[in-house]
Amino acid sequence: MLLAAGVAAWMLRAAPPVPVSADSAPAAAPGAVAVPRPPADYVDNASCVGCHADAARAWRGSHHANAMAPADAANVRADFDGTTFRHRGATTRFGKRDDRFVVRTDGPDGKPGEFDVAYTFGYAPLQQYLVPMPGGRLQPLQVAWDVPKRRWFHLLPDEKAPAGDVLHWTGRYQTANTMCLSCHVTGFEKRYDEKTDTFASTWTEPNVSCQSCHGPGSRHVGWARAKAEGKPVPATPGERLGLAVDFAAAGGKGQVEVCAACHSRRAELTATPVPGQPRLDHYLPALLAPPLYHVDGQQNDEVFVDGSYRQSRMYQAGVGCTHCHDAHTGKTKAEGNAVCTQCHAPAVNAAVPNAAFPKAAGSYDSPAHHFHASGSSGAQCAACHMPPKVYMQIQARPDHSLRVPRPDLSVKLGTPNACTQCHTDRSAQWAADRVAAWYGPNRRQEPHWGEAFSAARAGRPGSAEAVARIAADRAQPGLVRATALDLLRGEPRTGDAIRVEATRDPDPEVRAAAADSLEALPPAARVNGLGPLLGDPVRAVRVAAARALSSLPRERLDAALRPAFETSLAEYVAAQSVSLDMPGARLNLAVVHQNGGRLDEAERHYLAALRIDPDFTPARANLSQMYNAAGRNADAERVLREGLARMPELGELQYSLGLLLAEAQRLPDATRALQQAARLLPERAKVHYNLGLALQQGGQRKAAEASLLQAQRLDPADPQSAYALAVLHAQDGRWDEAIKWGDTLQALSPGDPGVRQFVERLRTRR
Repeated sequence: MLLAAGVAAWMLRAAPPVPVSADSAPAAAPGAVAVPRPPADYVDNASCVGCHADAARAWRGSHHANAMAPADAANVRADFDGTTFRHRGATTRFGKRDDRFVVRTDGPDGKPGEFDVAYTFGYAPLQQYLVPMPGGRLQPLQVAWDVPKRRWFHLLPDEKAPAGDVLHWTGRYQTANTMCLSCHVTGFEKRYDEKTDTFASTWTEPNVSCQSCHGPGSRHVGWARAKAEGKPVPATPGERLGLAVDFAAAGGKGQVEVCAACHSRRAELTATPVPGQPRLDHYLPALLAPPLYHVDGQQNDEVFVDGSYRQSRMYQAGVGCTHCHDAHTGKTKAEGNAVCTQCHAPAVNAAVPNAAFPKAAGSYDSPAHHFHASGSSGAQCAACHMPPKVYMQIQARPDHSLRVPRPDLSVKLGTPNACTQCHTDRSAQWAADRVAAWYGPNRRQEPHWGEAFSAARAGRPGSAEAVARIAADRAQPGLVRATALDLLRGEPRTGDAIRVEATRDPDPEVRAAAADSLEALPPAARVNGLGPLLGDPVRAVRVAAARALSSLPRERLDAALRPAFETSLAEYVAAQSVSLDMPGARLNLAVVHQNGGRLDEAERHYLAALRIDPDFTPARANLSQMYNAAGRNADAERVLREGLARMPELGELQYSLGLLLAEAQRLPDATRALQQAARLLPERAKVHYNLGLALQQGGQRKAAEASLLQAQRLDPADPQSAYALAVLHAQDGRWDEAIKWGDTLQALSPGDPGVRQFVERLRTRR
């Protein structure tokens, strides 16, 4: 199977389709706001602040207003008076030249050079600085300013990233045009030119201003002028006051849709998203997968709130961002527990959405509930329900999943818990015991979906059925169900009916994940399931359907379906083209071109991905497979060995090389590569299985048996290892052992006539 780009902030997930039956009509995204037609234009922000003085005054002191700014004396917070910072042998000096702020540090060639600072980036608790580089790139220095402690510090202190590396401050994965600017400015357009590998990026405001949230303001300005002049007020269907975003009508979930455009890990589907339009028309949110999240959904990598919050009961109840945060300052509406007791107080607050939940009201701000001294840090609601994690070395960000602490799950799954994040000298079992003593037998201890996800990721027998039940449970958050469907992707025989039903789900994220999970269906079933989705109202679903159907010969598609397929496939290609400056999009395009038999184009994109990042393993592995399939084995081997020369400890490449060499009957070389792969991927059953076959063919029968037994232990449900063990023992005349494994094989493949005949032959030979 071809590899597709993983979900990351800078990569577009190769989203498979979402099957819906022909008679179903998927609903639009929950909370989606009406789309203005034609789109409005951005106006000068002065037009906004001139009328809305109170909102502007609150906004000016916010992190949004200071997300990015020209590097001048009013905005630079760091000490540029000849200060120095040393890290891994490199010295960075900060100074001034007239009214310019400059930095002297190692440049893209590894040699010291002096660079102008063009913009500040962020405000508190840290501030970074953007340096213009050739090709229109803006590169953030990795030495940043700690505002509270007034010191310089390194953002990646443990990374060895010399000049030329993608993680060096001048490297691809640090380019602000790609990684950061879209959420730090208003009206951003990246404008990347793949032919020249340059940017001509533009924006309308160098910060997160009014129109970042309310949408382009030209029609609102026209509305306001007409009203002031007593003229007929222009109206556009679906708009209020000439604004694309109607927060009053959107409700909590609709508000989250707008905020999550930036406050999330997601990939881009279009070059110019417009606030107020359905999020999945422009973005593909990340699922609850590692390393972004722990197996129970707690934040791990930087996920920027949305994926955490959409797991919460608050979100399900319709609580939006501004129930807790001021819309313009961004600060919480009250200090400490007071922000929570707006709802969670003895008296029900009918003004908030979750008042409908009986357990919302109660005496929660009390030692009888939290078992800590009043006023102590442990008595803070956020300490237990929003434990923070430090990112960018100094910024603690609360986990917005607002979960009930479950140290009992930490004992089972090895996940963090709020208790031992404070009581660092204690164990998860200690915390679980304390919770049991405090809350008694009625405490929260029901099975958690994280347990099923953990079992599935470990490949435990029977885990797929539990995951399928979660996917079908509409009481679960949509993001959790979508992740469950994604986990079923490699389970073609589990939960088929559930996955097909999910293609009719009102949540487009669930439909998209269902499509992912059905990508391996036989051709006819795949066309029947995915064909209707080519007309889905949501772009993320349409392009997913086209992506999953792209590997089928065109004649498999009914003539009436082909125009819709071609249109949606063109949308998919356009979505990838938004991110041609990153290897994930190149990989996705290569896969689609390879699926369609356009091997020259596929090769071009694979090679482009490796030029951007020579260590991008999925592109290297796929390119090698493509060369192998085309009979270009010398090129296939060269590609793998080039990767291993850079990263000899990469098990995936060692495994691919071992399989390639085994196919060429170069058994000694193949065995060495597979032995390395087994050392580096000790939990991968197939690696041990293939090593066992290579050892068997090489006459190393005892070692072969050990490898095959290890494969069987790791994946006892795989009939291949049982068959190989039966054959190995039969060849050695160890008939009792051979028949034992034959019986195991038959138990794993009931009703298979070939297996029955094989076992009968074993018994006859004995």
